[in-house]
Amino acid sequence: MIAYLVTIAILVCVAALVGLALNLQWGQAGLVNFGVVGFVAIGAYATALLAPQIGWLPAMLVAGAASAILSAGLALLSIRLEENYLAIVTIGFGEVVRLVILNEGWLTNGALGIPDIPRPFAALGRTIGGDTVFIVFALALVAIVFVLLEAMARSPFGRVLRAIRDDATVTAALGKNVFALRVRAFAVGGAVMGIAGALHAFYLTYIDPSQFTPIVTAYAFMAVIAGGRGSNVGLLIGACSIMALLEGTRFLKDFVTVIDGVQLSALRLGLIGAGIVALLILRPQGLAPEPKRRAADLLPSEKGSV
Repeated sequence: MIAYLVTIAILVCVAALVGLALNLQWGQAGLVNFGVVGFVAIGAYATALLAPQIGWLPAMLVAGAASAILSAGLALLSIRLEENYLAIVTIGFGEVVRLVILNEGWLTNGALGIPDIPRPFAALGRTIGGDTVFIVFALALVAIVFVLLEAMARSPFGRVLRAIRDDATVTAALGKNVFALRVRAFAVGGAVMGIAGALHAFYLTYIDPSQFTPIVTAYAFMAVIAGGRGSNVGLLIGACSIMALLEGTRFLKDFVTVIDGVQLSALRLGLIGAGIVALLILRPQGLAPEPKRRAADLLPSEKGSV
């Protein structure tokens, strides 16, 4: 049971990293990215290929950098498009990545996948306990990314991103380079997705194309919607809630014995969808919505003035 709970906690950490990245791109900057799984896969495969040669930390940094560069390149090509067309481009990107990792066996080993991915602090893990060390590492990684993205959200850069999300025309009229800011936001989000892919690869120590399906993107959007679009704190709550719902419904088999496994799987997805719809109806702003700031909050306080 302990091993199962540890697995759930690590899956929540991976989902939180992916969700934090999407929350920056879509929640704060208003950029729709339906190719999330492609960037996660790039990070995972870059880590799997490089970690045995250069070590886990350089491999993770390269994974984040590679995903950021590809994110920036995709943004440069497509970010001027309207929202619907940008969504189509990102869907196509995710599918291209899936086909590459499936068919380019000389690089990715195709459907057979890549085994024996070294974990961080493997030597320490053999002394203390592999799962204990890894969960501390995963939680620390989420905490670092959360602090950095939260500081970014509270900075002038984050405020401009929210202004672009709400009205890009007005923001451009005030002299801001909307295109450059959007590219930066997309690249930073892509880097975090690459790191999430690295964490995924480190934990499983084996990856193959079947692990990177469009459902990864769907779960990321669920977490952002459930937590509250634009809120990093809400995203953490949303990621925990979605993963708890996904894993908790596995135990339906102990109570519902009149249907087989395939029907039960469909029932689980139906219940998850119904839960998201109910949340959108009853609390469309999310469980912990983004705080609304007034102009007065950004001005110097007048307390003590004569």
